[in-house]
Amino acid sequence: MALDQSFVGRTYPPTPAYEVGREKIREFAEAVGDPHPAYVDVEAARALGHADVIAPPTFVFSITFRAAGEVVQDPQLGLDYSRVVHGDQKFSYVRPVRAGDRLTVTSTIEAIKSLAGNDILDIRGDVHDEAGELVVTALTKLVARAAEEA
Repeated sequence: MALDQSFVGRTYPPTPAYEVGREKIREFAEAVGDPHPAYVDVEAARALGHADVIAPPTFVFSITFRAAGEVVQDPQLGLDYSRVVHGDQKFSYVRPVRAGDRLTVTSTIEAIKSLAGNDILDIRGDVHDEAGELVVTALTKLVARAAEEA
């Protein structure tokens, strides 16, 4: 069953603040195999004009995808998450994420499309810092595969 188009534009409340730690940044950089010194060395980050270590560009995926979970678990939306695959991910940065940031994510349903029986859901996650300033916008595309014929 196709998702309800009236959900397009629906915005969900901001998540609780997530505090970005140096160790989390280091662990993430190591996990993705990115050896850039600004991710682990405060002095290297300062030499580039940052007050503290910065996070790799895809670091915010974990918090924006978690925030998108509120959307996909909305019982009124009726999305069958057991059929969902991650279709695409894009980030648009205002500034890098830094150690010490306290970030919240507000998720909005940008689009719902049906294609060949599949539902395609586009979710925008606006990531703000403690001062309310936009840091990054994440665009997540989820595809709910069509149910197989019996």
